[in-house]
Amino acid sequence: MDWLIDPFRLEFMQRALLAGFLVAAVTSVVGTWVVLRGLAFMGDALAHGVLPGIALAVLIGFSQLLGAIVSALVMVWGIGVIHRRARLSEDTGIGLLFVGMLALGVVIISRTSSYAGSLTGILFGDALGVTRGDLWVLGAGLVVTVIIALAFYRPFLALSFNEDKAAVLGMRPRLAHAVMLALVTLAVVIAFRTVGTLLVFGLLIAPPATAALITRRVPTMMVMAVGLGLLSVAGGLLTSFYANTAAGATMAGLSVALFFLVLMSRDLVTRHHA
Repeated sequence: MDWLIDPFRLEFMQRALLAGFLVAAVTSVVGTWVVLRGLAFMGDALAHGVLPGIALAVLIGFSQLLGAIVSALVMVWGIGVIHRRARLSEDTGIGLLFVGMLALGVVIISRTSSYAGSLTGILFGDALGVTRGDLWVLGAGLVVTVIIALAFYRPFLALSFNEDKAAVLGMRPRLAHAVMLALVTLAVVIAFRTVGTLLVFGLLIAPPATAALITRRVPTMMVMAVGLGLLSVAGGLLTSFYANTAAGATMAGLSVALFFLVLMSRDLVTRHHA
């Protein structure tokens, strides 16, 4: 069993493992509602939409976290403006800003002297370079996420399955939707330094989607998603250590591979009992 433990005797691997666990817990809790509510496209768009703010922070030299927050808020505000003013569907606004924000971010980062390295770091993260400060941010983000998820459990549940019924029951579906988007934004913003803006989407969707193949009870689905996320992080870091692959990409790729493994296993079991 030494091969399983030895990599995590190194301090940078311990920080990467703890950061990965915190990211997996946050993204699994938020991702469960994203999967149930059908907000995967919005989640993907937000993961790309934070790029201009981060790129500007790299270019000018201020907090990347602050840049990501401002960028995400601008994107959510822009989607609302397009939806109301142009009378187009929300998906159209998301698609327009998805491409526009991504392009703007790449244009800004292309002005830096370390264009390729900065862009790679933003998109794919640096799990092995996580600092103690990053861990505090992730820990605080997890506490806030759990408190909000518990406080809005019933409104989120009603909104995910029947928005009209949520309104009739007085659960203020618009407020619940806005809070849900804020949680998605929070998950993307605090996780991008560990797994990158592109790969955070994998951990946001894959573990909850895999759990949805096994159970339909929301609390069980959330707990299973966290477990699958932790498995993806630990397995991804071990694979990355021995195969010398990119840590963030390996973790996110493993989480998606688990989805297809569970899907094929479920189909085999169904055919066996048919």
